[in-house]
Amino acid sequence: MQKNLRDIFNKNFTAEKYASYLKQVENISPGALDFRNAETPIFVPAAFTKKMLTACEDIIDVITAPNFAALTERSIPADVRVPGNENHPEFIVFDFGICENIKGELEPQLIEMQGFPTLYAFQAFHSELTAKYAGVPANYSSYLNGYTKEKYIALFKEIVLGKFNADEVILLEIFPEKQKTRIDFDATEQLIGIKTICLTALKANGKNLYYEKKNGEKQWVKRIYNRLIFDDLQQQKDLIKTIDLTKEYNVEWVPHPNWFYRISKFTLPFIDNDYVPETFFLNEITQPVNLDEFVLKPLFSFAGMGVVIDVTQADIDKITDPENWILQRKVKYADVIQTMDIPAKAEIRLFYFWKEEWERPVAVHNLARLSKGKMIGTRYNKDKTWVGGTIAYFEQE
Repeated sequence: MQKNLRDIFNKNFTAEKYASYLKQVENISPGALDFRNAETPIFVPAAFTKKMLTACEDIIDVITAPNFAALTERSIPADVRVPGNENHPEFIVFDFGICENIKGELEPQLIEMQGFPTLYAFQAFHSELTAKYAGVPANYSSYLNGYTKEKYIALFKEIVLGKFNADEVILLEIFPEKQKTRIDFDATEQLIGIKTICLTALKANGKNLYYEKKNGEKQWVKRIYNRLIFDDLQQQKDLIKTIDLTKEYNVEWVPHPNWFYRISKFTLPFIDNDYVPETFFLNEITQPVNLDEFVLKPLFSFAGMGVVIDVTQADIDKITDPENWILQRKVKYADVIQTMDIPAKAEIRLFYFWKEEWERPVAVHNLARLSKGKMIGTRYNKDKTWVGGTIAYFEQE
């Protein structure tokens, strides 16, 4: 986005440099990198960053409002509601597309948000390696609000562990060895020392949870760093469950699974901000709308599954549960990242931490994604280059 830095990077780019850099990224956890790592980072001017952060503050005003729990109560499907103290979400992410408005100006537009962690550990390694590879100037940082790698890792560890020892805390997933983000699980273990445990290995003794070590000894679990997406879980066929997560156990969640639904596409219709596209619950639309101007999204899905870009009335008519769908006004992704062939589109995901004693969450870090397809995501960018996961570096004022 910063033309001078883009020109310098592209001029100095070589396939050999990229291959060497990619090898370093892969060495974070050999054999675990299962998504494409883009050739370039994104250089973000201060004014654009400020627009994203301002939009996030307006959204956080809604999340921290006294009525938010009641407002989002319907967002949690009854069959996956998890009991226990929800507290507040220790991790929130906001996805912004780099878009072009009707004046041809670049602006952020919120695409989605999640009360759920993302590649928090991996990005600490990734951003450092990418900065060296890309020759990022000293007045640019992947961190926000004055955070550094050291402060970020220390806070991440403090939030995940809480008052417990690392052996009493687990990262929970379903079949983690098959997940495309498994490199982050390994990075989390490196940074914090907690084990990644598959849901099928978790067992209950009354209300107490444990898993068995290799020597057969029981390891009691007091706190769960939750990376389990229930939408993913429900798609697993013939899954043998050892515990029922809808029952109450003597365990702390970080974050509590219900926040995955409370802060999600479900929240979008309640936000009023220039950088948040107008969004409606499908069942609450009383006036005709121009479907060409909207995308249709299911509330309960992940990784872009079920999204309809070119909406027709036939798509609307066949929906039997309109309360579980939204219409979101289309945005125009800008062809903003100049590459060696066609330009790439981009999204920036802002990472937020929310410590227990804080009144509001705070922006700390990010990841970014490049795309040359119709949507952001691996399945839309097969056989393309200068696409995939990367990092944004923000101009420091």
